[in-house]
Amino acid sequence: MPYYENIFIARQDVSAAQVDGLADQFAGIIEENGGKIAKREYWGLKTLAYKIRKNRKGHYVLFNIDAPHAAVNEMERSMRLNEDVLRHLTVRLSALDPEPSVMMRNKGQRDDRGRRGRGPAGDRPAGDRPAGDRPTGDRPAGDRPAGEKASPEKTPAQKPAGESSSPEPKAEGDDA
Repeated sequence: MPYYENIFIARQDVSAAQVDGLADQFAGIIEENGGKIAKREYWGLKTLAYKIRKNRKGHYVLFNIDAPHAAVNEMERSMRLNEDVLRHLTVRLSALDPEPSVMMRNKGQRDDRGRRGRGPAGDRPAGDRPAGDRPTGDRPAGDRPAGEKASPEKTPAQKPAGESSSPEPKAEGDDA
């Protein structure tokens, strides 16, 4: 039998227990039609990239399926009819991966990652950038490190066309 991978997203209003019930319902459809679910993973409630039917979040569930095409078609038909399912995607695979998916592998590693040598607040260590790499901008003299010069004033050649260094000529009769 061919192998498939299916992911569906359920509405955020539905509880995790109800999502588990939905997954049981879809797994039952596969088993009734002569297939089996090789792997089933609940990825949790995740934020969507964009709103889908006024939902900002969704419950993600993954199935690895070993079933005939007719069983997968029936499961997808049931998903389309169920209003709790926002989206689903099924792809055909050449072989099933028995290992946990990347989402499940990364779930345990989130707390283990370090700060990569940064300070307690995540700041860079002092002196890690050369002096020439620092922005100089138009900072007030008090904010400038010692030894750094202020940026030079604009010369008339550098000023935009609308600005001129000479005052505008007065018209005759204007003594105001």
